[in-house]
Amino acid sequence: MHKRLQKRVKPELRDLIREASVSLARLDAERLEELAFSCEALNRDLSPSGRGSRVELTRQTQEAVGEMAMFGRVLKATRSNLDVLNRLRESRAARLEYGSSAVVDPLRRAGGLG
Repeated sequence: MHKRLQKRVKPELRDLIREASVSLARLDAERLEELAFSCEALNRDLSPSGRGSRVELTRQTQEAVGEMAMFGRVLKATRSNLDVLNRLRESRAARLEYGSSAVVDPLRRAGGLG
């Protein structure tokens, strides 16, 4: 019973990583913030508290390798998506700044109309 209660209060590392991946993929900022606080608490718990907790964290880390790799892929995809969104935002801002004359009608450029 105590072990189950402890798991709810201190979830396994792989569960945290799995949930972070899902939250990031869904862009659930509120849940990501909660998970960040959980990670901060985990780091605080790592302070010189003894060999037992380090052994437990080592076990959890080894079990979470697959989830960590998946989280890395989700982060990479999110970064790529953010790069695209930023380029689109910059492009739109440039068009707004220079007015509609900066945007050339593709048909006119190709000599189709005009």
